[in-house]
This record gives sequence, structure tokens and C-alpha cells, in this order.
Amino acid sequence: MVLVTGTDTEVGKTIATAAMAAAAQAAGLRVAVIKPGQTGIDTGMPTDAEVVTRLAGPETVRTLSEFPEPLAPLAAAKVAGLPPLDLFDVVDAIRAEAEKHDLVLVEGAGGLLVPMGVRPSGEAWTFADLGTTLGCGMIVVARAGLGTLNHTALTLEALNRRGVPARVILGAWPAEPELVHWANLGELVPHLVGALPAGAGSMDPGVFRRSAPGWLTPALYGVLDNWRVWAEEAG
Repeated sequence: MVLVTGTDTEVGKTIATAAMAAAAQAAGLRVAVIKPGQTGIDTGMPTDAEVVTRLAGPETVRTLSEFPEPLAPLAAAKVAGLPPLDLFDVVDAIRAEAEKHDLVLVEGAGGLLVPMGVRPSGEAWTFADLGTTLGCGMIVVARAGLGTLNHTALTLEALNRRGVPARVILGAWPAEPELVHWANLGELVPHLVGALPAGAGSMDPGVFRRSAPGWLTPALYGVLDNWRVWAEEAG
């Protein structure tokens, strides 16, 4: 099991999840992708599950709960008058898929400490709580530009304090990187296990699936094994 969170919303979690799924499938693994709480379904935009299915086509894609408004899952449930996500129902669903697949990717909503739902006690739980409950590692998807070092460091520190191992993927590396992008890359390399090109989500699915292993390191079933070479080619 691998949980996928972000330093914020709209940082590329869904595309990164699809890339990990595509790379793992190319390596011969049976992959399931789970989205515990999908919000904003009334906006008319494709859901995260639909995006992952189109780009990567995993064996299994599941959304556990959907909510109309584009809010944090707990807030969206309250506004809609719908039952909030129960932490242990989510845990049970993930473990059930883990019994049938080689890899389960679980995509969060927003950032690490966004309220996802409630425990049986009525207390809110976050994606960080899900990580500690499952005892599995986490991928943090981060921006490449200004502000990412602070946001990434805060997220990694929060996970480290909880004993959750974490690595980083850059969700969208620009076609024409500037000094700030290269500087951030140098700082983040010790934590990096991948970097996706900007616009990857609009690629033809066949191209996306063939390309995904090249964006990820062997830790995520990719073939990217030298950041210096990658940087020279990206530049």
C-alpha cells in the first residue's frame, strides 16, 4: 500500500497516482487505486477516478464516497447532509483490495491534514491518521516552483513525527524551468522519487503509459536512476 498526498490542492496528486499505477502495471503488478472521498462532483469536471482510469487503466479503481461541493471531504459531507467517511470503513476497504492486488495506491484530498471524515468517537480524522493506522509509506506530491520548499518540509516533518516514511514527487516540472525550479530541485533531490512533466495529464493515454516509467525511480517501478542525467535532458 502507498498513500498519495500533496503539499496543497491542485499539485498533481491524481496525475502522479496515474503515473505510479502505469509504471507498476508495466512492471507486471496488479494495481488498485482507491479514492476515499471525491468532492466537487457537481462541478462537471472529470472525477479523479475517471482521470486515473483514462490515463493508466488500472485493474481496479474505486471511489468510496462522493460529495457534491468542492470542499474538504468532511466539510462537503456536512454541507450535503451525507454520512462522513468513517476511518475504519476506509481502512477495511483498502485492506480488502490489498488482498487481491500487488499494489494499492490511495489518493487523498487536498493536503495531509485536511479533515477527511470521522472516527466512531465522532472525532475528525486526516490523511495523516490514515497513514499511521495502516502503517504504510506515503508519497508527497509537491509543486516545483516558489514556496514548495516550505510546504514540502512542513508535510515531511508532520509525517516524520508520526513515524510515517515519505518521499516526494514533483507534480509538474515546467517545459522551460527557471532558476527557482532548478534551485528547488537541488534541495529536494534527497527526497525525490519522481518528477512529472507539466501537461502530462493531457497526454494520449498510450503515450502516458509508455512514458510514466521514465518519470519515476525504481522505488516506484520506474527507470529514472540518475537525477544529473535527467536534469541535463530536462534542461
